[in-house]
Amino acid sequence: MGVNLREIIPPEAVQEIELSALKFKVIAIDAYNALYQFLAAIRQPDGTPLMDSRGRVTSHLSGLFYRTINLAEHGIKPVYVFDGKPPEMKRIEIERRKRVKSEAAKKYEEAVKRGDMEAARRYAQMASRLTDEMVEEAKKLLEAMGIPYVQAPAEGEAQAAYMARRGDAWAAASQDYDSLLFGSPRLVRNLAITGKRKLPRKNVYVEVKPELIELEKLLKALGITREQLIALGILVGTDYNPEGVRGIGPKTALKMVKAHRDPRKLLESLPRSEFPEDPLKIFEYFLNPPVTSDYKLEWRPPDEKKVYEILVEEHDFNPERVKNALERLRRAYNEYFRGRQMGLDAWLRRR
Repeated sequence: MGVNLREIIPPEAVQEIELSALKFKVIAIDAYNALYQFLAAIRQPDGTPLMDSRGRVTSHLSGLFYRTINLAEHGIKPVYVFDGKPPEMKRIEIERRKRVKSEAAKKYEEAVKRGDMEAARRYAQMASRLTDEMVEEAKKLLEAMGIPYVQAPAEGEAQAAYMARRGDAWAAASQDYDSLLFGSPRLVRNLAITGKRKLPRKNVYVEVKPELIELEKLLKALGITREQLIALGILVGTDYNPEGVRGIGPKTALKMVKAHRDPRKLLESLPRSEFPEDPLKIFEYFLNPPVTSDYKLEWRPPDEKKVYEILVEEHDFNPERVKNALERLRRAYNEYFRGRQMGLDAWLRRR
């Protein structure tokens, strides 16, 4: 779900950019968010995901492999950040997601039976599940590609925001806005879905480009502080209180946080019955989430033999396509990554 801020983000706070604008920059990508996008987008016409000869889903590996190479060819230095153990107060949202996926799976079967392939594909996307096995496969592939990843102790977006705040990454990348509440100075959206995309339920394709949102510009445009932004998010609903406060939408929430000034007192003034969890506990979690500094970001030359084993020999990918893609990855590494692990990177990512 994530917090929905789209309605109140002023146009001047969102900058549409080209991938080339991120050249030489380290981008901390919310891995689960990206993998779910690959699972949803990379499917057969009837909605079924790509699978190997043993019936194992491979859409996430296909998206991860080819999209990461595309980023590398633009000189972008991706690091994928994986979720750890979710906080207990996220339990309600996790249960809600399970119900949604279960219902979508039933509707998918019904749509297939009646021959409605458009609906079948839509429900199949909603029913996408990312298993522990898929996550481990993704990590193995990244290691073979020479792309670093970080295992977060809890929320991946919180870890990505922390890495961006301390200058180890230039920005966090996710479709959700939570990274901003966690304090990332920059958020890049649409990174995993850049390119031509079909609009839902329409035979129309649009060009999707990355969007850059800078936290300071957003706060200035809204006339609030980061703490007020967190309170606003809690009012409209976060992963830790999915329903938000009844009758309060983003615009009303913005007026409220501006009027009260002190976000803690505002949250304290609201009926406790509106929240499944103490709102101040949620507030403090966004300010001080569990993160780790125990990571090393290093981009290595790809182990082409290992990549080939994972994709072609284990999962039946097309050998020629994989070889061609590996050639692209090798060229990108030699052009942009070799000899840039220290010094220049540290300077560039802090610009």
